[in-house]
Amino acid sequence: MKIHFIAIGGSAMHNLALALAHKGYSITGSDDVIFEPSKGRLEAQGLLPAVFGWFPEKLNNDLDAVVLGMHAKADNPELLKAQELGLKIYSYPEFLYEQSKHKTRVVIGGSHGKTTITSMILHVLNYNDIDVDYMVGAQLEGFERMVHLTEDNDFIVLEGDEYLSSPIDRRPKFHLYQPNIALLSGIAWDHINVFPTYANYVEQFQIFVDCIVRGGSITYNEEDLEVAKVVESSENAIRKFPYNTPDHKVVDGVTFLETPEGDMPVEIFGKHNLNNLAGAKWICQQMGVDEAEFYEAIASFKGASKRMEKIAEGQDKIAYKDFAHSPSKVKATTNAVKEQYPNRRLVACLELHTYSSLNAEFLQEYKGALDAADVAMVFYSPKAVKIKQLDEVTSNQIADAFQRDDVQVFTDPNSFQDQLFATDFDNTALLLMSSGNYGGLNFEKVKEYFS
Repeated sequence: MKIHFIAIGGSAMHNLALALAHKGYSITGSDDVIFEPSKGRLEAQGLLPAVFGWFPEKLNNDLDAVVLGMHAKADNPELLKAQELGLKIYSYPEFLYEQSKHKTRVVIGGSHGKTTITSMILHVLNYNDIDVDYMVGAQLEGFERMVHLTEDNDFIVLEGDEYLSSPIDRRPKFHLYQPNIALLSGIAWDHINVFPTYANYVEQFQIFVDCIVRGGSITYNEEDLEVAKVVESSENAIRKFPYNTPDHKVVDGVTFLETPEGDMPVEIFGKHNLNNLAGAKWICQQMGVDEAEFYEAIASFKGASKRMEKIAEGQDKIAYKDFAHSPSKVKATTNAVKEQYPNRRLVACLELHTYSSLNAEFLQEYKGALDAADVAMVFYSPKAVKIKQLDEVTSNQIADAFQRDDVQVFTDPNSFQDQLFATDFDNTALLLMSSGNYGGLNFEKVKEYFS
C-alpha cells in the first residue's frame, strides 16, 4: 500500500509511519517543521521529507490512503488536494482501527494513568513472550517503536486518548477503536479548550464505555467515584470488572507489594502507580497471563519514559522527572514522592504549559496539588499564554490558585534555573513535572548536582 502522511513529524504520527514502513508499506509525508527525536528517526529510515513545507503535488491517484495529523489545519494545501482528488483520508485513530478491525482490541482509557498502564501490559506480555500489536504514548525500554502493526498477531493494545482525532474529525480518538477489552483508570477534567464543561468531558467517557463491543468487558478503577458512576450506569451489554489499589508497604525507600507468594519489591511507587498495576493485572489475565506470571514480570517494570523517571541519584538525594501537568496528576505524583521518601525534603517544580493549565479559570483546579512538597516552585511563560491567545495570567493568580503563601512563581527560565541550582539538595528529593522543558532546563546539569 502507498500511504501519505500530512504532518508526519508528530510523536504519534511518525511512529505510525515507521510501523507501516516496517510492515512493508510505501510511505511518504510532509510537515512544516520536525523536531528531534522524530527527525532523526524518520531520517534513519529514509522517511524524512527532503524539504519542509506543504506540497499538493505529492498527492495523486496512486495513493491508497492519506493519514491526517492534528498538527495540520483544516485548510492545509495537501488536505485540500486530497479532498479534491477524492482520496481516502484517515485520522490517526481511524487508520489504527482499520489496521486492527479483525483483531481483539484492548483499549486503555482515562484522564491519567493510561500510558503507564499500557506500558505495564506491554512489559508483562513481552516478558512472557506474547507477541501483540500495540500503540503507546511513550518510548518503552526494550521496544523499538511506540507503534507496532502486523498481519498475524491476534491482539492489539491501544492507549485510548480522549483528545480530538484530526482537524476535520472532532471525535475523541478513543471513540473510534471499538474495544473488545477496555479499561478506565480515572476521570479528571482536562482539555478545556475542547471540552469547556466538566459534564461535557465526562460524557466522552460515557460514550467510550458504550462503544465497547457487545459481550466485551470494561475493567475500571472503582476508587474513582466518577469512573464507577459512568461504568455502573452504562446499559451496554458488557462484563464489568472493578479494581482498586493493592495492599503494599514502603520500607527504607522500597515499595513492597503484597502478593499470594508474599511481599514482593517493585521498581515503581506511589498509590496511583500501584492502582495502575492492579488494572494492568486484570487486563493481562484477560489476555491469557496468569497471576504468578504477571507478578514475576511486573517486578522488573521501571516505568514509561517521562513517567516518574529517575534521572539521577546520590547518596542522600534523588531526582525524578514526570509528565504530570494536570491537577490530579500533579497531586498524585507529588504525594507519591513524599510517601516514598518521608524523611527527605521534597522540592517540587511544576511547569504550567498546556492550554488548560494556563487558563485563568481552570487554575483553581490546582488547589492543594503541591501541598505535599516542602518547597514548591511553579514556572510558566507569559509568551506561551499570548501564543495560545489566553487572558493574561499573573504570578499572584497562580500563587492564589495553589493556596500556598510560600509558592515560588517564575516567568523567566534563567531565573528559575538560577534558583533551582542555588538550592541545597542534601537529604532532598527533587521532582520536575512538566510536559515542556521549563524554557530550556539543562537536565544534564541536574544530573551533575545529584551524582
